[in-house]
Order: sequence, then structure tokens, then C-alpha cells
Amino acid sequence: MTISDILNGAWILVQVLIGYNLVLPVILYLCYLLVRKNMSANEKQTTAHDYAIIVTAYEQTDSLPPVIDSILKLNYANYLIYIVADKCDVSNLKFDDPRVIVLRPPETLASNTRSHFYAIRNFKRNHNILTIIDSDNLVDPEYLNELNKCFDAGFKAVQGLRKAKNLDTTFACLDASRDIYYHFYDGEVLFNMGSSATLSGSGMAFTISLYRECLEHRDISGAGFDKVLQMEIISRGNRIAFTEHAVVYDEKTTRSDQLVKQRSRWINTWFRYFTFGFSLMAQGIKKFDFNRVLFGVILLRPPLFIFLILSFFFFVINICVSKIALLIWAIAFCCFIAGFIIALVHGKADKRIIRSLVSIPRFIFYQVISLLRMKKANKISVATHHYSSKTIDDLKK
Repeated sequence: MTISDILNGAWILVQVLIGYNLVLPVILYLCYLLVRKNMSANEKQTTAHDYAIIVTAYEQTDSLPPVIDSILKLNYANYLIYIVADKCDVSNLKFDDPRVIVLRPPETLASNTRSHFYAIRNFKRNHNILTIIDSDNLVDPEYLNELNKCFDAGFKAVQGLRKAKNLDTTFACLDASRDIYYHFYDGEVLFNMGSSATLSGSGMAFTISLYRECLEHRDISGAGFDKVLQMEIISRGNRIAFTEHAVVYDEKTTRSDQLVKQRSRWINTWFRYFTFGFSLMAQGIKKFDFNRVLFGVILLRPPLFIFLILSFFFFVINICVSKIALLIWAIAFCCFIAGFIIALVHGKADKRIIRSLVSIPRFIFYQVISLLRMKKANKISVATHHYSSKTIDDLKK
């Protein structure tokens, strides 16, 4: 074998490793149609689980009143709300309802998991399930009832559906389109194929025993606790359920500076934790566990904009190198576009989201800037600042 053969083989391999990400969604969707199981949770609720609803805030408390108001409107009785106001002025946080407990750590925690365990150590009673809500979220009235169905079905970890709270800017709409894409393929499709949904940072719930078992021995700083948590859950042989009916409304990024800071943290997180995919795949092959193998493959997938840029780069190069490879890349791009459209149609995307798609190149540009700044991501900011003042009643109008 000559050096030329080795280089040619390496060139083909690199293209395959990037290009398969374009066709993976369509492959998953076809498999989902062929082999999907009836994974719907039990319709009959049998247990009134006792929930600890943990709401974390860092530096900013302006968005908390609408969040708490939406939680207090839940069609459910057995829960307490724990607000962990980290590095916050809590003098204006006054709630008359005894179900709301405001916790102000004496020292800055600057970590999601530290805030969660601070709440756990200050629980007022022995809850059996905790659910994590961000300070910019709003909660659907049936949220806990829908989570209950999954826990009654035997699952110990559940990811709900995060819908857009605001679609008032192009950035917000594009951010929402990304969420629709990932919730469909990484949530509904994976789960109904017999694997697990990926965790999204909020709108998720766990038995407290599982959460403590997975994270109590770890001190996680910066973004990405959900990446570590899902690795710990899957490696223990558990599955993460997904339910599109347990809805939280999440604030989408509206400004370029907000987008860059947020995405810098997310990209930094992927580079820190993507190797978990190799570990899970190895475990899955050793134990003949489909859940771990497929979930490991998903963890190895780069952020959307990265493999799109690299794919376009290879496409352009092959204009001069190989007409056959050029055709293959063209087909792969068509598959990706088809897969994206399928997700948007399935998610019944708002017309504003569809109109915003023409601005995808601009959205990608700011994510490239995020990539260049990712090393300083967690030093610049440990939380996204919020600007929307919508309430749960506004969303019903």
C-alpha cells in the first residue's frame, strides 16, 4: 500500500465521519417508522408522587415571578417549589404561598448541580421526585400529571418538551427551529426506537435517589451538567423517557450577544464531554445494549453548524476532486434538508419560524464567533440573561 493510497483512504474516511451526520436524521426517522414501539406512558395515573420543583437563578431574579406564577397554576397538589437564588438580591422576592421556599446560599455556587444539591439539603420533606425548571421557563398546567405517567410506567428519568416562549425576533425563531429539530430526533425518535432521549437542561425530572446516585459524588462547574447526568444514567443501564405532553416554555435567544455567550458555553460543553460517546458505545457493545450504543453515537455528533460548515467545505473541494463524491454530498445535503423539514412539519412549526429560515447563514455566522470564544465561555458568563416578561396567561391568548 502506497502513501497515496493511505492518504486517499484517510480523505474518504474523514468525509464519511462528517457526512454521515447529514443522513443520520433520515435514517433514524425511517427506522423509527419501521420499528417504533408503543412507548406511550400509562394513561392511568396511579401515584401522586411528591415533587420538589427546583428553580435555579443566578444573579438575575426579574424573571422569577412569572415562572413561580405558572408553577402555582399546576393542576396538581403534591409539590413544593425551591428557588435557589445564587448570588441574587432576594429582598424583592416575596411569595405569599407557603409552597414557595426561597433559598439564598451564603456563598456563590456558580453551578447548576451545586444549586440543586443545596436545595436537596434544604428540603422541607422527603420528596421522591425532583424536576428542574430554569428561571426563564413557564410551565404548562398539566406538566406534573404528564411526568407522573412516565414514572408510573417505571422510568426513573424523564425529559419533557421545551417549547418556545417567545418568537419575537429572527434569532428567537431560529433558536426555536433548532429545538424542534433536536426534540424530535433526540427525544421522540430515539425514545420510541427503544433508546433514550437526550437531556435539555430543564423540563426534566428524576427520582431523587437516581439523581443523588449519579451526581452527588461529582462537583460540576460551568455548563454541561446535563451531559454528565445523562452519561451517568445511561451507563447504569437506565433509559431516559421522553414525553411531548410535559411542556415547559423556554425563552429563546433574541440578541446576537446573548446568542454568542450562550452558544460559546454549549460548544465548550460538547468538546469537554463528547468522548462520553465512545465510552457508552464500548459499554453497549460489551453488554449487547442497544440503548447505550445508539446513545453513544448521538453523543459523538458535533453541533449542527459545525458539521454543516465542514460538509459544505468538502462539497466545494469535491467540485475539483471527484464528481462521484460531489454527487454523494449533494444527496446527503438533500437528506439533511428533508430531515429538517420532517422535524418542522411534525413539530407544527409556527409560520414565523419558517420565514426565519432564510437567515440561517447569519445565525451560523454568530455561532462561528461563539466557537472562537468558547475557551473563555464559562469565564465570561455562567448563565444566560433573560429579557422576556411573558406569563403563562400570555401564552394562552
